[in-house]
Amino acid sequence: MNNRKNESIKITALGGVGEFGKNMYLVEVDGDIFVLDSGLMIPENEMFGIDIVIPDFTYLIHNKERVKGIFLTHGHEDHIGALSYILREINVPVYGTKLTLALAKAKLKEQEYKGQFNFIEIHSNNKIEFPSADVSFFHTTHSIPDSVGICIHTSEGSIVYTGDFKFDQAASSLYKPEIGKMAKIGEEGVLCLLSDSTEAEKPGYTQSEAQVVSQVTDAFHNAPGRIIAASFASDLIRIQHVFDAAYQSGRKVAVAGKFSQTAFDIALKLGYLHAQDELIIPMSQITEYPDDEVVILATGSQGEPIEVLQKMAKQMHKQINIKQGDTVMLTASPLRGSEVFIFKTVDMLYRAGANVITGKGAFKTSSHGSQEELKFMINLMKPKFFIPVHGEYRMLKAHAKVALECGLMQEQIFIPEKGEIAEIKEGRIRPAGRILSGNILIDGSGIGDVGNIVLRDRKLLSQDGILLVVVTLNKKEKVISAGPEIISRGFVYVRESEQLLVEATKKVREVVEKSISKETFDWSGIKQDMRDVLNQYLYEKTKRRPMILPIIMEV
Repeated sequence: MNNRKNESIKITALGGVGEFGKNMYLVEVDGDIFVLDSGLMIPENEMFGIDIVIPDFTYLIHNKERVKGIFLTHGHEDHIGALSYILREINVPVYGTKLTLALAKAKLKEQEYKGQFNFIEIHSNNKIEFPSADVSFFHTTHSIPDSVGICIHTSEGSIVYTGDFKFDQAASSLYKPEIGKMAKIGEEGVLCLLSDSTEAEKPGYTQSEAQVVSQVTDAFHNAPGRIIAASFASDLIRIQHVFDAAYQSGRKVAVAGKFSQTAFDIALKLGYLHAQDELIIPMSQITEYPDDEVVILATGSQGEPIEVLQKMAKQMHKQINIKQGDTVMLTASPLRGSEVFIFKTVDMLYRAGANVITGKGAFKTSSHGSQEELKFMINLMKPKFFIPVHGEYRMLKAHAKVALECGLMQEQIFIPEKGEIAEIKEGRIRPAGRILSGNILIDGSGIGDVGNIVLRDRKLLSQDGILLVVVTLNKKEKVISAGPEIISRGFVYVRESEQLLVEATKKVREVVEKSISKETFDWSGIKQDMRDVLNQYLYEKTKRRPMILPIIMEV
């Protein structure tokens, strides 16, 4: 182990605090930067047209020579989804377990990354030595195998980052946590613990997967006809439950959709998903079996499984549609903010004749630890300082309260804001300035070219629409050659608002004629006058403020 005396230790969250997703944390030890995870976030409702959101990593670009590596805890998109964008700017090694790196490679290909990369596979017994610190790992329990926590060993104690975790005493071998190793890390001395806060508001323990298995198996035995199970492709533990229950109930599983290079395919190939021989059949063969011997698995990323169910309910799916007697199981835990979408889908499924199972087991079980499990992690690690991560601010506060109940003092707890540097020095943890942080918005192939002004414009367009005002001027003779013509999109229905637009056209003509009659005039001044007059008139008449775009042409 490194015997160097560390002089400077700083911890910064570039994402993952005050929000869901976009997990990315920096640990700086004597100038060396260790990057923990690099995730994306699903756009919020106000982010019109945005595909994904990633952390602003400008600080890393400016300090790329100090970055020692990117360390991944597991293969979910909120922890690996920004990787390709970072590697476009910074050529550094990426460390992760076998499954995590396989999923990360698939993500790079999906995001059309064509550059070089240096992926270094690790397992939980590895220890990697760097000039300033050593890095080791420990297995955790999550909804995807090969999940690890990360431990950065400094001369002042270890900095431990849990990643996503829960403690499940009935976890199978692929998902078992290394509790003994965690306890040993705690005994050796933990300087600071960064711990998952997703379910910090939930008292007690997260329901064991063993109970979920029992409920899924019962549902499979009791369903009279076909079963359609919806799951995220990366939620491998749920997919395994479906395979096991199908085998026990004598059913065949057909997978709806294409899955080249998804978590589903990769996990099967690498042995992280187990399916008995001849359990999986092509969709084309489901009509060869009685309904009560068929399971259709609908998977995808983000909201795709639910979108597939909507198509089935509307009788619009290319391969399979809902019919009377079907049983639909929502085994996918809902994404934050998608609850209304899911409830509408459930309503459609019932209308189509399906029986929908959204019960407390299959639908509600979390893959994150509740309060008692968070206490267990704190007690295992016995940290000197504590930083709650992964969650909105209220969850970070709830986790801080849990830490207080475990005996930590208020001055030992640091609740971070994005970009805020927490420095550990002279036996204290305290803020030490800020670095640039925020969102990079990905829209199609554009990276960061959509900012707050563009989003504001999109919001205005979504609320009150747009008016184009086209005028052609003869500057030499100071007369209007054509127009004004007003084109409305998303503002009013033209056929029912002819008088409004006629009056608006008159007002534009008056403004333009008054402006061009002056000795000197400029296009920008005329455009602003047109906007001002139309804004006032249209608001008086409609109480709406459309975006007004004047277009002046010259002949």
